[in-house]
Amino acid sequence: MKNSKKKLLEVLENDPFNLLKTKPKLSNHRDIPKIVLDTFYEINEFYRKNNREPQKTDDRAERTLCAKLEGIREDSNQMLILKDLDEFNLLETEDKSTDIFTLKNVTKTLNMPDYFARRKVCKDFESFEMLFNECHNDLQTSNRQITEFRSERFIKKGLFFIIKGVMGYIADIGESKKVKNRRNARLRCIFENGTESDMLLRSLSAEFYKDGKIISQLNSEVVDDFIVKKDDKLNGYIYVLKSLSQDDKIKNIQDLYKIGYSTTKVEQRVKNAKNEPTYLMADVEVITSFRCYNLNTQKLEKLLHQFFGSSCLDIKIIGHDKKEHTPREWFIAPLDVIKKVVQLVENGEIIFYKYDSENQKIIQK
Repeated sequence: MKNSKKKLLEVLENDPFNLLKTKPKLSNHRDIPKIVLDTFYEINEFYRKNNREPQKTDDRAERTLCAKLEGIREDSNQMLILKDLDEFNLLETEDKSTDIFTLKNVTKTLNMPDYFARRKVCKDFESFEMLFNECHNDLQTSNRQITEFRSERFIKKGLFFIIKGVMGYIADIGESKKVKNRRNARLRCIFENGTESDMLLRSLSAEFYKDGKIISQLNSEVVDDFIVKKDDKLNGYIYVLKSLSQDDKIKNIQDLYKIGYSTTKVEQRVKNAKNEPTYLMADVEVITSFRCYNLNTQKLEKLLHQFFGSSCLDIKIIGHDKKEHTPREWFIAPLDVIKKVVQLVENGEIIFYKYDSENQKIIQK
């Protein structure tokens, strides 16, 4: 036994290439900046004390932790490295893959339950599965249509909708609360993938404006909100045009569109575009137009131009009269944003939003 031990020691000592020497295993946290580690420890500690993750509330410290947690979730490297420290599953993003399932910026203001709305398995999905099958059949037979979301008043119990390719159904709407003359309520939304969520009405509405559609009721059940009534007055058309100018200083501008209003059909209104400074002395392409009912036409264009004012094209055009003109209805904004703004104008909700020209998106005031 002694001889064996002696031989083993000799072998260990005679190791010129250090093949038998092992390095202690380093912590997986070695690549994490100390400030990130400390921040995540604070977030875990907050959850331990409050049994919830930090949110955007009036408390500055909690609001800061919430922002830091969001930053971590947006960084895949930090997510991977911090996984071993995630004792409360704060980095599990499977249930937060789309924004509609996360409640933000509403807890204190709306006096609603203090937590994030998350998807969870719908335990009674069997009672809704047939409804989804029937809705798909109705779409195939044109008994229902997929349409643009135009107003929060369409968000009602029984509404089918589509968010980022997933069909949903509003099974119930909780008690309605008013904040700044706008209603809000907790919804029970069922999704055809067998999950459900209890997001707020306003959160769902915001997602519709970003990337959503609604599904009309059955043709036999269409209500007044979805159709033009006899006494509705057609005032004219909002139109969106694209310039076909070959002038480099115009044709090289990305997302340049004219937003205007006409009491006559748009095609008739733009017939003489190449001879009018307001159309940049060039032919135009009609991108889209919207029929407008019961609108104050004097305020309509003003609203649109004020909304996109910071992105208005600044250019001088020489007309056939040899005079210099400054067209004021051309704006630099993505087409999908313009379409959403037209919807906001039509439903009267434009006053609650503004345009962030730097990031080219609609934001709440």
